[in-house]
Amino acid sequence: MSTNRRRFLVGAGLAGFGLAGASKLVFADRSNSADENGETASLLADAAIRNDRPLAEVATPKSKLLLRFAAIADTGSSTKNQYAVGHAMTRYHAQKPFNTVIMVGDNIYNNGEISKIKEAFEVPYADLLKQGVKFYAALGNHDVRTANGDRQVEYPQFNMQGKHYYTHEHAGVKFFVLETSSIVDPNSTERATQLAWLDRELATSKAKWNIVYGHHNIYSAGVYKVNELMRRDITPILKKHKVKLWINGHDHNYQRSKSIDGTTYLVCGGGGAHLYPVKPQPWSAFAQSIHSFGIVEVYQDQILLTGIDSQGKIIDRGLVNLT
Repeated sequence: MSTNRRRFLVGAGLAGFGLAGASKLVFADRSNSADENGETASLLADAAIRNDRPLAEVATPKSKLLLRFAAIADTGSSTKNQYAVGHAMTRYHAQKPFNTVIMVGDNIYNNGEISKIKEAFEVPYADLLKQGVKFYAALGNHDVRTANGDRQVEYPQFNMQGKHYYTHEHAGVKFFVLETSSIVDPNSTERATQLAWLDRELATSKAKWNIVYGHHNIYSAGVYKVNELMRRDITPILKKHKVKLWINGHDHNYQRSKSIDGTTYLVCGGGGAHLYPVKPQPWSAFAQSIHSFGIVEVYQDQILLTGIDSQGKIIDRGLVNLT
């Protein structure tokens, strides 16, 4: 990695159920509501954007369920908040099993050191790993600070196929995993190659659903706002290939956008690191600064998105339509 890119990355780092089913997923453990800076989640949630419809009115699709998976990002803090999210995921898995978790970057703080893999990954998700759940990681801006993220790429339980960007497919759902630290760096020699790869891979995909994820946001109602470079270069590719769902981290909160030119943008950055506030935007469907994870249920004709906090409480439900 070039010196200019390393400086850029360091700078970027600093800058199916209704109410009855939902009630079963509210757990009693409320001991981890404060983040590592001593701020409570409730204080940071004052700017929460409420859902367009009550949770009970977001009906579970009636068509066949193809795949259920979890989405987390900004996890590798090794704090009690990360562990609380991990425990909540395990409890959810006991009631609604899933075999896949996508990790959308900043897997190890502060500098992606693989020497911290035990406390940042293996312990928080030990119960899921023991049950055969597979994690598919993307690299975040903190991850590439050490050896350009190569040690994480080589780590077997991140399932990255030895590549910084790659695809994986499950039950007719194809995932396109980006290394966005290169894409947000206008001086990177790798960005054009990766964008061309995404365009080409989407063009040849035969999957019913194509989902793209990478660490940096395109749209965010949080501190990182809208990334104009990402919007300029990536959204035309998503629109061209009718990608319905983009998932990212980077902003430490949970957000779901309304459909923007046919794509819904989901932020799952509440995986354990200290929280960032949110501010309402016209394209926001829901957002809250809260430690959390996402559950994505892919059906034949719709995707059901569910946000769940570190206590196991459902905070958001929304639908993505195939057409």
